[in-house]
Parts: sequence; C-alpha cells; structure tokens
Amino acid sequence: MQVQVQANGLERRLTVALPLEQVNKEIENRLKSLSRRAKVDGFRAGKVPFKVAERKWGYSVRQEVHNDLIKSSFSLALSQEKLRPAGTPQFELSTHIPGAGLEYTAIFEVYPEFEVKIPDNMQVTKPVTTITESDIDVMVEKLRNQRATWVAVERAAQKGDRVVIDFEGRVEGGEFEGNKASAFPVVLGSGSLIAGFEDSLIGAKAGDQVGFDIRFPADYRVTDLAGKPAHFDTKLLSVNAAQLPELNDDFIKNFGIQDGGIDAFRAEVKGTMERELDQAIKDRVKGQVLDALLAANTFDLPKALIDEEIARMREQGGKQAGDGMETFARRRVALGLIIAEIIKKNQFKADPAKVRAVVESQAATYERPEEVVQWYYARRERLSNVEALLLEDQAVEWMVQQGKVTEQVTPFAELVGK
Repeated sequence: MQVQVQANGLERRLTVALPLEQVNKEIENRLKSLSRRAKVDGFRAGKVPFKVAERKWGYSVRQEVHNDLIKSSFSLALSQEKLRPAGTPQFELSTHIPGAGLEYTAIFEVYPEFEVKIPDNMQVTKPVTTITESDIDVMVEKLRNQRATWVAVERAAQKGDRVVIDFEGRVEGGEFEGNKASAFPVVLGSGSLIAGFEDSLIGAKAGDQVGFDIRFPADYRVTDLAGKPAHFDTKLLSVNAAQLPELNDDFIKNFGIQDGGIDAFRAEVKGTMERELDQAIKDRVKGQVLDALLAANTFDLPKALIDEEIARMREQGGKQAGDGMETFARRRVALGLIIAEIIKKNQFKADPAKVRAVVESQAATYERPEEVVQWYYARRERLSNVEALLLEDQAVEWMVQQGKVTEQVTPFAELVGK
C-alpha cells in the first residue's frame, strides 16, 4: 500500500494506492467462495465453474471488494500517518486504468493541534446568595399563579388578564402566513406576541373592536416580515381575570405533600429553590471561565465540525440560520475542543458514584424514577452525555483553581431570574 498526504491548513488529501495483485486476489477468493456455496441452474451445488461465477457475479463482487478495501486501507493509512479526521471524509476513486490496482483520494479536515493557554490573572466572581422568607413568598405566589383559573369579568382589560380575541393582520395591504386566528387566548403583559400587540388591547372590553398599527421586530424569526409595519384588526370575545387557588391542604397535596401543611410545603419549595440556586451559581462561574478560555485560545476550526453543530442546532429547534447561528456554533466547537484538551491533559475520569447521583437526580423528576435509572444503565452509551457533563465540570473546576475567586452577594431573584 502506497500513501501520500497533501496538507492545506486543516484539510488533508490522503491518496492511497493498492497493488493490482492484492485487489485481484481478494476478488478471486470471493468468487471462489461464491462458486462453492451458490446454486446456478445447470450445475450441481458447489460445482459452479469459476468462469461462470466471474461472468455472473464479477461486477458486484468487484464493487464489494473495492468498498471493503477502501474502508480497511483508509483506517490503516490514518493510523500510519497519525491523522484524526474531523467530520465525514469525501472519497474520490481514481479512474480505473487496465492493469492498475485500486487508487483513491480521501479529502477531509483534521482536528487542530494546540496547547491550551491558561488566561493570565483570571478573575472569577462567584455569587453568594441566601434564600430569604421573602424569596419563598414570591415563589409560592408564582406557583399559585401557575394554577390560576380564569373568570370572565365585565371590566376593561388590564395587564395580567387573559383576553380571547379574533384577529387579522396585514403587511403592506397583503396577507401573510399566520395573519389571522379565531378565539385566540393571550395573557396581557406576557410578551408572547410581538411588542405593542398586547399593550394595544389594554383598556378594551368584551365586544370591543380594536385596530392598531405596529411594526415587526428587526430580528423577527420570519425574515420576510422582519422590520415591516403591520395593521391588525381585533375583536375581544372575552376578558378574564386570574383567580388564584387558596393556599390550603388541597393545593399543597398537588405537590405530593400529604403531611406537614404549609410548613412542609415551604420547606419543599425552599429545597427546590436551593437546587436551582446551586445550578445558577455553577452556570454563572462556568460562563466566566469559558469566556476567558475562549478569549485566550485562538486556533483554526474544522468547517466540518461547525457545519455539524449548525445542523444539530437546527434539529433541536435552535436559532434561525445566518451569521448568528454560525457564530454560536463556532463558539461551541472551539470550547468543546479546548475542554477536551484540558480533560485529556489532566486525565480526568468520570466518577461512577457522581454519574449515579446525576442520573438519580434527573430520574427523580419522573413518576417512576427507578425505571428511568434502569433505562440509563441498560446501555452503556446512554451514560455518555452524563459523563461528558461531569468531565466538563471537572475541567471548569480545575480552571477556577487556576484563577482568583471573588465572592459577590447577589439576590436570589437576580441570579435565578424568578
């Protein structure tokens, strides 16, 4: 096997040539094997002449051999040349020349080689928060609001009310997809509709017809509408005020608390808030570390990995295509490579006990947590995401130790966004 490598930045062109004898020998062996096993009319089983087998299956066997040899030789060539492809290679088969062996060129990018630079004098601000009784009061009210019922009222609509409307909108005098709806519910002040829409309905009563002009945001998800002025005609079918449930035993039992009353309920709420707070603090510190790492480390990124990340984001219903998506994808790819290098250099390993703890924590949010735990451990690859997150946390914790940490008192609502 002859191997040649051409480099252009991260791109590699790997040309592999296999001798004719090797290719023909493999084709011959497979045809002989077929002739011994296959049944052909006019010949006894296992007695098919080689020339008949060659005439009947020669083309398909040759294609099969070529594919198998490309796969095996490519793997061997990568090992020989110490190359690590990033993304899926593109194969180009050289034009077949009578009397020549098999030759192909694989075109791909490789992972960049770099030494992680630790930011000089890295400063990390770690929030310090105490959950107060007032914070718990706010959370309890939020839970009551989540279970509010809506009661029709005769008064004018105000912020916080839910109105049910018919509406029709036009842009430049024409219709657009989703421009009309009937009996459409919207909570005024929720921000679920474009800016100005909900505000225009405040003060109207059931039966009123309200027309207004607004403008779609410049970054609106439908690019054909972005930044354009629109006119909407609406009719209010009903105005409904929120009626909060009483804070009694019936309400508390909805959260799985059978005994202990309001004190047990508030303790459960506080426990949930503490878990959210721990995650928020971790995310805040992690964000600072990742930003510092990204600023300190600049290197070429494989386009294949960026494209794969963009495709993954689209599948997950992420940002719309464009410069913003590519920028975000480049950030994720770069940080992934940096973190992977830190993990490799420090030989971090995922602690099985911590993996189990994370799995059980995630499973606890389901009705039958033990079944979720069993599902994770039924197949090894299902734990890979959990292990990857734990390894990333190890890398971030290691980075924090390299810098200076300053604690900053931060209100719960500011940190968690509740």
